[in-house]
Amino acid sequence: MSLTLYFAPGACSFVPHCMLEASGAAYEPTLVKLHKGEQYDAAYKAINPRSQVPVLVDEGQAVTQVVAICMYLDSKFPQMGFLPAAGLARAKALEAFVWMNNTVHTTFMHVFLPNKFSASVDVQADIKAFAVETYRGLLVELQTLVTDAQAHGDAWLSGAQFGPLDAYALTLTRWGSMSGINPEGYSALWAFVQQVASHPPVQRVMERERLQLNLFKA
Repeated sequence: MSLTLYFAPGACSFVPHCMLEASGAAYEPTLVKLHKGEQYDAAYKAINPRSQVPVLVDEGQAVTQVVAICMYLDSKFPQMGFLPAAGLARAKALEAFVWMNNTVHTTFMHVFLPNKFSASVDVQADIKAFAVETYRGLLVELQTLVTDAQAHGDAWLSGAQFGPLDAYALTLTRWGSMSGINPEGYSALWAFVQQVASHPPVQRVMERERLQLNLFKA
């Protein structure tokens, strides 16, 4: 099997995982147990020295970073229309995708791993609290992407076809629920995320990764 995806349940690797599942191509999903530190094993570091997921290996060549992997899968399976093919539509889809990755994703890292940004426990608490409030506003922006797409008559965030923006929107909303943010407070976003979760390829990935969509606890 030429395609292998190294993933961790609920991580951003969920996005290419869904793309591969939707493509119908043969691939090997390989679990990396981050909580057990498997990403630091010598065998894994030989694949990705940065000890991160996801990693896509195609014909023995490794590609890292979620945006790069998804762009590669978009070009490998052009018949899927994961992203618009050209022009302004493609630029706007990539604009949203990169924002999800470099702003929303990064903000969540300050919630989930504040110890990466300070050795002080008190500072870590401040970082986390500030990041949670910032994340609330980012979910409003994410919801606007949904309502704008719907206003244009698009079934999915980048057009007529399911793609990485949809899987990332689900991931980021789910992360918000892990941060103590009730996704039901963002009605249009939450309805859309539930639509994404009901898409058969996404359902299969969620079952494989054993994911619960809403982790919010009052």
